[in-house]
Amino acid sequence: MLTSSTDRAAVISAYFAETERLMKRLTEVSDDVAHAAEAWMTALTNGGKVIFCGNGGSAADAQHLAAELMGRFLFDREPMAALSLTVDTSALTAIGNDYGYENTFSRQLRGIGRAGDVLVGMSTSGNSANVVKAFEVAREMGIVTIGLTGANGGKMTALSDILIAVPHGQTNHIQEAHITVGHLICALVESTLCSPKR
Repeated sequence: MLTSSTDRAAVISAYFAETERLMKRLTEVSDDVAHAAEAWMTALTNGGKVIFCGNGGSAADAQHLAAELMGRFLFDREPMAALSLTVDTSALTAIGNDYGYENTFSRQLRGIGRAGDVLVGMSTSGNSANVVKAFEVAREMGIVTIGLTGANGGKMTALSDILIAVPHGQTNHIQEAHITVGHLICALVESTLCSPKR
């Protein structure tokens, strides 16, 4: 338990220092980020879409990034085709109840995914059963898989066409890096494909 303002200040300073250290290390995944941006652009320019999935905080990040593409990121422009498999509570609960939670994303993907789409799966462990199953189905369907994970990549390593394995092992810091990486990819895609509205 923190008993003084000095203790709290030390915790705050240490937390920010660790976040800064991780952000500097993200240059280690620069090539993977560039490849992911290229995959998004290929899908979008060929009439495909970018589909996101994840659990918990990663579910929030999934819908956050889909919204950045469908709405706007840095400037006003035409929408880009994107969606998150985490937002339909009726589908999630029905599929979870009838087919098992591990099928919550893969069954939706079978219904709306098409060859040439991109599936971005976010899992700090790389082992989330429903994300892994979605990646297996994506591979069957000709959908490009991009994994955002922590340092070891987990089961998603072998199932990812592009793996962005954040060099950290702690969930909160991995998620902080995931949203940073996601924002960067959005910026690269938007600035390459779109012109600002006048």
